[in-house]
Amino acid sequence: MFLTNQDLVDLIAWRRKLHATPEVSGEEARTGEEVQAFLAITAPDRIVSGLGGHGVAAIYDGAEPGPTLMFRAELDALPIQEEAAHDYPSTIAGKAHLCGHDGHMATLAALARGLGRQRPRRGRVVLMFQPAEETGAGAAAVIADPRFAAIAPDMSFSYHNMPGLPLGRVALAEGPVNCASCGMRIAFAGSTAHASQPENGVSPMPAMAALMPALAALAHGTHHDPDFILVTITHAWLGEPAFGIAPGQGEVWATLRTLTTAGMAALRERAEGLARQAAAEAGLGIEISYDDVFDHCENAAEPVARLARALAAEGIAFDSGDLPMRGSEDFGRFGQAAPAAMFFLGSGENHPRLHTPGYDFPDALIAIGARVFMRTLRDLLG
Repeated sequence: MFLTNQDLVDLIAWRRKLHATPEVSGEEARTGEEVQAFLAITAPDRIVSGLGGHGVAAIYDGAEPGPTLMFRAELDALPIQEEAAHDYPSTIAGKAHLCGHDGHMATLAALARGLGRQRPRRGRVVLMFQPAEETGAGAAAVIADPRFAAIAPDMSFSYHNMPGLPLGRVALAEGPVNCASCGMRIAFAGSTAHASQPENGVSPMPAMAALMPALAALAHGTHHDPDFILVTITHAWLGEPAFGIAPGQGEVWATLRTLTTAGMAALRERAEGLARQAAAEAGLGIEISYDDVFDHCENAAEPVARLARALAAEGIAFDSGDLPMRGSEDFGRFGQAAPAAMFFLGSGENHPRLHTPGYDFPDALIAIGARVFMRTLRDLLG
């Protein structure tokens, strides 16, 4: 084990500090500064800040030429009110680290401690603290930043904690491991009327009432099927909150999900067709827009093999679990440019689920994740 007891004490305390001061996607300025300050003691060869927004990349050079390996964590928290059962709750109302990104950052900080004491023999290591993962915008922004080209990796690695898996057990597999998804916003425009004379207006209500179950009915198969589809209605609003007005405006929000990015275009076309048909039949105007767009995450063969070797060497049990998972992950963008792989580290079978108010990252996973990453990079770079 390359971490000392004092390292673990420091890392856990820092993780909990991050937990208490969450920042959501696009607002992670203070978190990025905190990352830079904590890594300073490890004396990276270079730090790139403000990357793709508030991203931070710390670079550790080897003495000899070789490949660039990137290890990624996420900076952002969620816009959810925490229901804490611990003594370091979020101090920011309505915002909390309920996905474990605070723990992922601490894992990379553990790796930085090891690299500060012993650089790789060859190549270089990039520790990437990515912004805006939760909205699907961060990885694309990092890649589009002109400074990223100078540190672009030859291979990338990441992990995500996973409630439902036994504590410390790993799920790892080749191929798709996270689904593609996007948020579809359908805005209907009609005209208001007095509630006593609704016939004088054009209400979106019948169109919305018909459209929501029709969209949900597009679902097909399971997340193990190549043609998997899931449509989840996440939000709807209709008119003004008043009893005297028949509504003239309304919106339906839905999350579209497919196993791969390639399948998303066809699903969008079908969903848009249903929405436009509903609008036309009701005499409504319609606007359709998309947010939170995630490509699917594909685990490549070589980095999967490297992770499997590291897990075996560290004596950490692993199998393919229930992969692919239905959730989406912004890490997939990095895999489009160079081989990449993500593993899923168990948080406990009965642990509160991700994105729920009672979730908290298990501190025991910091050392486990860091061991896997360190073994991987030493095997590749020495």
